[in-house]
Amino acid sequence: MTETDDYEHYEAVVVGAGPGGAAAAAALADHGVETLVLERGVEAGSKNVSGGLLYGEESAPYTLDDLFPDVREAATERPVTEYYLHNVAGRQVETFDITDLHEHDTEWSDAVLRRHMDSWLAERVHERTRETGGGLLTDVRVNGLLEENGEIVGVTCDELDPIRADVVVAADGVNSELARDAGLMDWEEPEEWFQGVKAVVDMDPDVVNERFDLDPDEGVAHLFSGDLFEDVRGGGFCYTNEGSLSIGTVFHLDSLVAEEAEPHELLDALLTHPLLADWLGDDYEELEYGAKLVPDSKKAAHPSPHEGRLLLVGDAAGQMQAQGPIIKGMNHAVSAGALAAEAYVEAKGRGNPKSAGKRYERRLCDEGVMDKLRPSGYRVTSALGEHDAVTGLVDGVLTSFAGRAAVRALGGRLEALYGSPYLASIVPDTRTPYVTLPTVIAEELGAHVTSESSVEPPSLADRIGDLTYDTDIGNPHIELRDASYEASGAAVTACPVSAEDFGGGCYRSETVQRNGDEERVVSLDTQPCVECGTCAVVADTEWEHPRGGKGVEFEQG
Repeated sequence: MTETDDYEHYEAVVVGAGPGGAAAAAALADHGVETLVLERGVEAGSKNVSGGLLYGEESAPYTLDDLFPDVREAATERPVTEYYLHNVAGRQVETFDITDLHEHDTEWSDAVLRRHMDSWLAERVHERTRETGGGLLTDVRVNGLLEENGEIVGVTCDELDPIRADVVVAADGVNSELARDAGLMDWEEPEEWFQGVKAVVDMDPDVVNERFDLDPDEGVAHLFSGDLFEDVRGGGFCYTNEGSLSIGTVFHLDSLVAEEAEPHELLDALLTHPLLADWLGDDYEELEYGAKLVPDSKKAAHPSPHEGRLLLVGDAAGQMQAQGPIIKGMNHAVSAGALAAEAYVEAKGRGNPKSAGKRYERRLCDEGVMDKLRPSGYRVTSALGEHDAVTGLVDGVLTSFAGRAAVRALGGRLEALYGSPYLASIVPDTRTPYVTLPTVIAEELGAHVTSESSVEPPSLADRIGDLTYDTDIGNPHIELRDASYEASGAAVTACPVSAEDFGGGCYRSETVQRNGDEERVVSLDTQPCVECGTCAVVADTEWEHPRGGKGVEFEQG
């Protein structure tokens, strides 16, 4: 560290200590680059929620265990060795084994919980970056870019003086304030995002093994689609951890808003379905409820994720891949982080550090990362198939006598189609693959589930009450720009901790008397917010991260 003018200077500043930030910092440190990592949580992982599967792809330029050889043994949960997709129509269920799709290009895949994994990574990152003269600091919120004469020269923070850097790697997540500050991210399009909610369910390791028929070194993933979630486009998942389950739902955000669906109720529909009764038993105990906004890389992955000295990696760059029913994000963040570090080292070695951004962009393309994030085949199918008239026509055929006969005739061959990596990469984002087709499959081919669920999920109030939350009194991080229901009403239903007719979350709606007329308005409460950022996408609000150490603290993630 050196001081120039009044500010500290580092060769590299990495913002965010998730997998992408950890990968970038480790790669920079390994090349002897003086690196400072800034993390806004009280501990790495305390601000993070993920669905829960981390992939090590055979074709990836980097996997997490390339950079941290002990990570699988020390910080992940279970290797996922089986993968199933359940098509649901009421109590009718037809299950496909899609392990072949899961194993395509997969060297390994593990279930993870982010608090445990990220905090373990952070310790290693701190050790390695300290050897360069840097290190890792927590409880520091980076709130923007330091600029001079129109050029990015570092970052600004709530708790520290500005810090200069030759390169800034923004791994600050889907609500990246640095990406927004640089004009590389906008909040305007709900169809570019998914919203996920998740419950972590306590379960003794021996019980997990018994109920899911697993050996101690095995794990399984189950996905769910069909009419379980009515017409909302998306699905559910259940992953086995070492001593718990991760059960959640992921939906297209525009579909949630259009259907006025309440995320926690969709999650409860999955948790209480008879199909899950034998797995969950009668001793359901929820450890944590969390939520996360997820970019849809097909639409949001930035083709040029850099500006000046700023390089974006992971969610900040929209690098989350929905490959049909399988979601991959953390693996791409790892590749991007390490490639960003490589690009800076190369640029520095050639005496032109400012060229790091262009080199990073080129490496993402040359290594095939961008092809996975933005598959060319999807552009064709979306242009042809993502129109209401086309969707209506296709759904009409599928639900007709002829369509149902075709599904029956295909029978077991449908499982092979679901296992096709190519088809999975080009599936259009319509209700057909999420709702209509799986419902018809279950109705025509499925078996009747006879189990009865005894699960009683906690109320939303109890879920919020169980979260650790340090309110930043006097410094609200959400501000309404328009309180009318027309402008901000979508936040009431889409917000995962504030459902319609529930007054204990971030938002609520009410009818007020104004000038003799009744008007429906939205108002903010002071209850916990899980910092997913959904309200900034769907409603007329201004949203920013709480300052360092404040806000929600996830124990599981």
